[in-house]
Amino acid sequence: MVRVRTDEVEWAARVARRVSVVPRHGHRVRVVSVEGRSGSGKSTVAERVRSELVALGEPVATLTMEDLYPGWEGLARAPELLRTWVLGPLAEGRTAAWRRYDWESGAFEEGWRTLPEDLGAGGTLLVEGCGSGAGAVRGWSDVLVWVSAPDHVRRARLDAREDADLYAPFRKAWARQEEALYSLDHPRERADLVVDNP
Repeated sequence: MVRVRTDEVEWAARVARRVSVVPRHGHRVRVVSVEGRSGSGKSTVAERVRSELVALGEPVATLTMEDLYPGWEGLARAPELLRTWVLGPLAEGRTAAWRRYDWESGAFEEGWRTLPEDLGAGGTLLVEGCGSGAGAVRGWSDVLVWVSAPDHVRRARLDAREDADLYAPFRKAWARQEEALYSLDHPRERADLVVDNP
């Protein structure tokens, strides 16, 4: 396991270089799961790594698990949807397609979304969010990145979110779901890279 800190110079470039040399397991698209608890900074880490991969000339796309959670009680189900809709088809050389969850209407959209065409010949898909490295998708990604932050930092980040007021009523329930997910499986212990994000 390799560890980096986001307060180190060029940490994202180091992560991107490591990711870019990892062999793909039987499919053209390299899958990188960016996993961690709420407020750890997964989205920010994924975006920084995405930018560095682009700078290396790598076709890259990001899929957020927020598109796959079937509502505020849906964390446990989302990894199965990720495997069924995205990772399984990619592993079989088929088109990955998913229905985005519409948080305002409380239902999945009717239409299906797909990955950019330039990933078809090879590239990297960053899947970021809680559950992206869960046991249900173990073995379906090429790289597992765990993003870690101290609890007080995570709480402060959650308080500062743009949608903090919308998220606030669900924080405890979501934290319980995270705890249940991580008590069954331990993605941090299986991580290829740990990104400490203090």
